[in-house]
Amino acid sequence: MAPFKQLSILLFPLLLISLFKSSSAAGIAVYWGQNGDEGSLADACNTNNYQFVNIAFLSTFGNGQNPQLNLAGHCNPAIINSCTKFSSEIQTCQSKGIKVLLSLGGVAGTYSLSSTAEANDLANYLWNNFLGGTASSSRPLGDAVLDGIDFDIEAGGEHYDELAKALKGFKSQKTVYLSAAPQCPYPDAHLDSAISTGLFDYVWVQFYNNPQCQYSSDNTANLVNAWNQWTSSQAKQVFLGVPANDAATSTPNRGFIPFDVLNSQVLPAIKGSDKYGGVMIWNRFFDSDYSNAIKGSV
Repeated sequence: MAPFKQLSILLFPLLLISLFKSSSAAGIAVYWGQNGDEGSLADACNTNNYQFVNIAFLSTFGNGQNPQLNLAGHCNPAIINSCTKFSSEIQTCQSKGIKVLLSLGGVAGTYSLSSTAEANDLANYLWNNFLGGTASSSRPLGDAVLDGIDFDIEAGGEHYDELAKALKGFKSQKTVYLSAAPQCPYPDAHLDSAISTGLFDYVWVQFYNNPQCQYSSDNTANLVNAWNQWTSSQAKQVFLGVPANDAATSTPNRGFIPFDVLNSQVLPAIKGSDKYGGVMIWNRFFDSDYSNAIKGSV
């Protein structure tokens, strides 16, 4: 029995390592909400391809404005209860273990934070209207409790570190996951101070629409160099953000990576990082087959 006991003692740490790795397994994140023809939120989750879904976008907030959703044809947020139909779909996603986050900002939004007070006010609004709070009777997406908040900030850049701190301040009541979608040039012009707080659980970097750090014509060097910079940041996990096809970028040839290249060249070059979290896809509307083609390699 003694040799068996010694073997058990040796194998136990290996088992713990195995369990730890499986608990932090890589996944695919996707943005949903910016095209009424992309199918329902439940449809996206029922593909079983995604581990994270970002509902895009809360595109109006700050500078004295009332926060406002823009879900581009899925519902009309200006009409009370128009978007509450998604509550059951959010819960369907969560029942599958998928984290559902609300994304702030976007490229076409009207948003800014002009002070610490506005950052705190927005945090309270998000808590009571989308997260675990109960101080609002008009939750735009219904009674479903989202898992966290995504920062897709592409204009301005002040006070988002304070917003992140305020949101994490609710941790005694509920875990609030934070994610961010910076551009690949490092550091990001709008989110650097926020990401530097070390509070962001997931950072899905946009490796597209940025020629200096995106994939191009079988050249992965610029992408890998930028990736290595991002994995040295305060982000807890870093994801490779990619367009689902060439039409998903602002102009053609702005960073689309064919899935065979992603699987055979790009992912093997970046997956060795301890901070590798997976792949983010922009966006659900364009993802007809991309997530299917890469999920076995992520």
